[in-house]
Amino acid sequence: MRGDFYKQLTNDLETARAEGLFKEERIITSAQQADITVADGSHVINFCANNYLGLANHPELINAAKAGMDSHGFGMASVRFICGTPGQPQSAGAKAGKLPRHGRCDSVFLLFRC
Repeated sequence: MRGDFYKQLTNDLETARAEGLFKEERIITSAQQADITVADGSHVINFCANNYLGLANHPELINAAKAGMDSHGFGMASVRFICGTPGQPQSAGAKAGKLPRHGRCDSVFLLFRC
C-alpha cells in the first residue's frame, strides 16, 4: 500500500514536470525589488513578490530593523505566552490604530512570531 502511494506521487510529479506545472524555486542573490538576480546570474523581472510597495529594501525600514535588533536582539526566545510580549509590537500596533479608517475597516498591525 505504501509503495502504491509513492508510485502515484512519483507519477503525479513527473506529470506536473512534463506539463510545465512543477514549480522550481530560484535562489535570489540580489535585494528584493522589481529586477532581481538569481543564482545562475540571470537578471529577471520579479512579478511574484509581495514587495509591490518596494519596502523590502527601503533604507528607512532597513535602518529601523537594524535599530530594533541592536536594542532587542533578533526574534524572541520563545512564544509570547511563555516569555512575554515585547513593547515594540504593541507601540507599532497602537500607531497603526491611529491611521485613517477607510469605510468600516480598522487599521490592523500584524506581527507573526513562531
